[in-house]
Amino acid sequence: MPTDCIPFRETTYFSSLICDYLDEHNALKPFYNRFPKLENFEAQIREKQNAFTSETRSVLVQSLKKQYESVATSEATQKHIDLLADTNTFTVTTGHQLNLFTGPLYFFYKIISTINLCQQLKAAYPKQNFVPVYWMATEDHDFAEINYFNFRGQKVQWDRNASGAVGALELDGLDHVYEAFASQLNSTSNAETLKSLFRSAYLEHQNLADAMRYLVHTLFKDYGLVIVDGDDRDLKRLFIPYIEDELINQTSFEKVSQSNEQLNSLDSNYKIQVNPRAINLFYIAENIRERIVEVDGVYSVLNTELTWSKEELLKHLKEAPENFSPNVIMRPLFQEVILPNLCYIGGGGELAYWLQLKSNFEAQKVMFPMLLLRNSVLLITEKQREKLQKLDVSVNDLFLNQEDLKTKVTQQISDIQIDFSKQKAHLKTQFEDLYQLAAQTDNSFKGAVAAQERKQIKGLEHLEKRLLKAQKRKLSDYLERVVLLQDVLFPGQSLQERHMNFSEFYLEYGSAIIPKLIKELEPLKGEFSILTVQ
Repeated sequence: MPTDCIPFRETTYFSSLICDYLDEHNALKPFYNRFPKLENFEAQIREKQNAFTSETRSVLVQSLKKQYESVATSEATQKHIDLLADTNTFTVTTGHQLNLFTGPLYFFYKIISTINLCQQLKAAYPKQNFVPVYWMATEDHDFAEINYFNFRGQKVQWDRNASGAVGALELDGLDHVYEAFASQLNSTSNAETLKSLFRSAYLEHQNLADAMRYLVHTLFKDYGLVIVDGDDRDLKRLFIPYIEDELINQTSFEKVSQSNEQLNSLDSNYKIQVNPRAINLFYIAENIRERIVEVDGVYSVLNTELTWSKEELLKHLKEAPENFSPNVIMRPLFQEVILPNLCYIGGGGELAYWLQLKSNFEAQKVMFPMLLLRNSVLLITEKQREKLQKLDVSVNDLFLNQEDLKTKVTQQISDIQIDFSKQKAHLKTQFEDLYQLAAQTDNSFKGAVAAQERKQIKGLEHLEKRLLKAQKRKLSDYLERVVLLQDVLFPGQSLQERHMNFSEFYLEYGSAIIPKLIKELEPLKGEFSILTVQ
């Protein structure tokens, strides 16, 4: 599986904030702890080891054993769960929603980045153990974001009414989704494996959390991936002091708001991903996940009749911590409190909001993890490579906006000169002489000269556009083949990994696709990978 790379900035698909972070701009250093370089993990290990207690480890291990009771746990995963009791064991974590059949392809890249980084760390720090963790976002409630996946350009969608935390959703109606999906598959062994995987996950489990745990464990059990469900009474009991602070002092609102202002002041192009609320907690119960709000000392749950005084709410928290659910601002803090975690691996949008959170971690005296941008990949077949070579188009060209791609290819293969840059430069030189002449006669003529220059430049640009348009028509058949290839590799003018599901590649390459990706992807390389699949 040959691999090429392109810098993330050159893809144009990543924000200026993330690109500046990857370039380690000095201005961003206050917003993270350590940059994810192999040599920086030594200090990160030492800091986490001093901060993470044996009591927390014990609760974590016991909770994980309960969560895996109904799973035929692999030897590698069981070993990792047991190792988490050891003070020399640390985690690398990624997280994701419970997307139907894993959702977009980048879900795989997140987990593979996590597995591979643990392997690299073990080689560099053999005295320590490193466990890859997938944090299931079971407490999310945005069903519309997770109820489908794309297959061969079409949505495979689960339609039902849903409320409350998605992890608790029963799997009604997924038998129809299975039938619709299975009808699109042939009878090859790879297709039969996909059918069996979907059927076992979604037709033989009680809720979405159990289905996702089974699915992900089946796919990655050989690599010892540990799946964590934060919707757990004992794990949330560890988080009670931080929930109390959030309810009473509302520290996160103050700290994250300050960080947002500081980021905005650095660069107006830095997009703020999340804005804190006064209280960044939800209340969850059966079919309910609603915000907790406070008005004049009275706490309530939106869209319900539930209300408490401060004392009543704190008493309820101690009795039933499982009813309190962190939102996007507090969830990272919860994760880092209950895991011996060194590094969080996420996509560009995720890392952008993590950069908003460090000041709140500092206020809570919780170590901030390293932040690593997950591997991003374009999978391309040998046949597609051959087509590109025949068209004299590079893979990097395909990252261009489609109109820019057509323009570049037209200029490249046209038998006439379309780029008028030389003519425009020559014209500017001529007008420099006219400006000097105007200065020697009457300065008032400078405005007339400038107007004439603009007119002439615009005229050249107009001719250039007309000529380019004519050449595009002349070369339309050639350009159509280029565009068709880009549309296949960048569906919907988006990155392949954000649109396609793993099942399309599994059909072609079977279970070998995962070890191939694990072999080729380098999590600390910091570039976008282009992999030729064979």
